Amino acid sequence: MSVIHGVFMLWITMILLVLVHNLENVEGRHHSHKKGKKNQHPSPPYNAPPTVPSDPGNSPSDCNVFDVRSFGAAGDGCSDDTGAFREAWKAACEVESGVVLAPQDYIFMITSTIFSGPCKPGLVFQVDGTLMAPDGPENWPEEDKRNQWLVFYKLDQMILNGTGILQGNGEQWWDLPCKPHRSPEGEPVSGPCDSPAMIRFFMSSNLVVAGLKIQNSPQFHVKFDGCEGVLINEVSLYSPKLSPNTDGIHLGNTRDVGIYNTIISNGDDCISIGPGCSNVEIDGVTCGPSHGISIGSLGVHNSQACVSNITVMNTKIRESDNGIRIKTWQGGTGSVTGLRFEKIEMENVRNCIIIDQYYCLSKGQGCLNQTSGVHVNDVSYRNIKGTYDVRTPPIHFACSDTVACTNITMSDVELMPHEGHLLDDPFCWNAYGVQETMTIPPLDCLRQGQPDTLIELSQYECN
Repeated sequence: MSVIHGVFMLWITMILLVLVHNLENVEGRHHSHKKGKKNQHPSPPYNAPPTVPSDPGNSPSDCNVFDVRSFGAAGDGCSDDTGAFREAWKAACEVESGVVLAPQDYIFMITSTIFSGPCKPGLVFQVDGTLMAPDGPENWPEEDKRNQWLVFYKLDQMILNGTGILQGNGEQWWDLPCKPHRSPEGEPVSGPCDSPAMIRFFMSSNLVVAGLKIQNSPQFHVKFDGCEGVLINEVSLYSPKLSPNTDGIHLGNTRDVGIYNTIISNGDDCISIGPGCSNVEIDGVTCGPSHGISIGSLGVHNSQACVSNITVMNTKIRESDNGIRIKTWQGGTGSVTGLRFEKIEMENVRNCIIIDQYYCLSKGQGCLNQTSGVHVNDVSYRNIKGTYDVRTPPIHFACSDTVACTNITMSDVELMPHEGHLLDDPFCWNAYGVQETMTIPPLDCLRQGQPDTLIELSQYECN
């Protein structure tokens, strides 16, 4: 993994150098006539791209920065400023190092919009004020699809940054009758249920998201689908603990990703990694309250799922329903391999370490047993320490009856009860691996060596 990490960090450095080069002549140029304070965005340990001042005043060389107010945006929190943002985007897209600027001290309400490329390289979408979605389903335009709010499509070398807020106004969406928490049995009620993800990057590459506060999404906060080369740094994502399906960052069919120095508190997974993802590094994340960091769910509807080379390190998870979780459906195929969980601190977390290969959304009838499963292989847990919620054992390895989990490594795992007595009965089923050091609580159920069916497992591997 040290070689992979080195290559990954080299890739990040190259991306940042390209973006900084594209932006170095933008500082101080701007389509605004109002004096104001300069951006005070702090310098993170990973070199962030520079931002333009939000209100530097008029400048005769002001040609690459497109203030949405110059295109008719009111910024009063009531007027529909969608048209102004679309026009500013078109203008910025056509020049190198173009900047769409939503300045500080303004609230811009915009409806569902797709910001499409291809554009000239170095494009920046800088939010120093507040961008706000329509307030609930009743105010969502009938002509707009309800599954997404802001979409960035077919872009390369693009930055979404700033010191401002993206406000999803998700409260009324969370209370739709179809949401699981609305029913005493945890089952959804029939009725319209489409809820928009706040921000979606689709089929794009070499992306940076930095510095923003993203909050109260109706559903997922930020999604990356079919992307390559993503850097997320110093972002804050928030929604209440009971807000349903509000994953913080979701990756699907996306590779070469770095998520750093980010704070996430929400009603679902802090970070969820879906099928088709590889080479993901998560470092310096604070997660919770939430459902933890999840690989999956994978293999739904008997599908193939391939996930590889995922590292989570120097991360804190607190007051969460799960810690670090791998979840797969029965009947799937493919593999999850090369996972590294290191230097993770738990604080009052249920299911601190969990592999669940019997994942099922239906709580009433359950899911049928099936003979195939996604192969979980080469997973290491090192220096995982802290406290757990005693309602469930802190370690749970429920592997497929047919496809065993293999090459699990445990080292310096010390988990103590947050309150109450030590639970010394971790659960293992068909899980194979090694304990390099004594685990607390003791993990006597982890089988040594390899299963007898190891040769047959090759059919589940991804190409």
